[in-house]
Amino acid sequence: MTQTENFARYPSLRGAVVLVTGGGSGIGAALVEQFGLQDARVAFLDVADEASGRLVEDLRSRCLHAPVFMHCNLLDIPALRAAVAQVEAQLGAVRVLVNNAASDDRHKFADVTPEYWDERMAVNLRHQFFATQAVAPGMAAAGGGSVINMSSIAWMIPSTGLPAYVTAKAGIVGLTRTLARELGEANIRVNCVLPGAIMTERQRRMWMTPDYLAEIMQRQSLKRELLPEEVARLVLFLAADDSAGITNQSFVIDGGWV
Repeated sequence: MTQTENFARYPSLRGAVVLVTGGGSGIGAALVEQFGLQDARVAFLDVADEASGRLVEDLRSRCLHAPVFMHCNLLDIPALRAAVAQVEAQLGAVRVLVNNAASDDRHKFADVTPEYWDERMAVNLRHQFFATQAVAPGMAAAGGGSVINMSSIAWMIPSTGLPAYVTAKAGIVGLTRTLARELGEANIRVNCVLPGAIMTERQRRMWMTPDYLAEIMQRQSLKRELLPEEVARLVLFLAADDSAGITNQSFVIDGGWV
């Protein structure tokens, strides 16, 4: 877990209700941690009960407000809506939503079926719209807020070997732009973050071969590994009032790959 003494603190995040999807591991866990260390009131949704429980226990003694974990399958939109309602009932109106949950499972172009395509869109794109739709009324009534959608540089490179994922991540940029226009009058800001090769536990375990790591180092301008907490600190800024004039934008954090 990370230290925070060398990094910014945001008074506007103290006590703010923050909802993170896919918060049990990887970048999502770093988001939960970093918001918690800002004294925000964090809830997160995930299907990984064991990892999520460990995260809550680790942060319970380190954060002013222990994170609240709710089991939720984001493919089930009624369950997602019910989880948002539960967060609002327990903590109050969501002022920051981070649409983080995703799955970058590899798949071959020739093997993709219509059913698999639809499932990938549901896993990586659809829930971002419906989570935003669910929090928007309460966020607007509370005076506004910030929605941060997690995309990827995968569509900018473009990556191969996972075409449905790449398509969904490109779609998130378009979703961000239209929702920023839809929700701006309610003082709801919508921005997008596009990480590059971030060294999560899953990435190290599943894909980070010596050859791939060497390729990353060759392509990045910064010749070092990027960590989940570095993505989280960008999201903190976009969530805080320090970025109050910023919406409808996409921010790349990839060490200078693209």
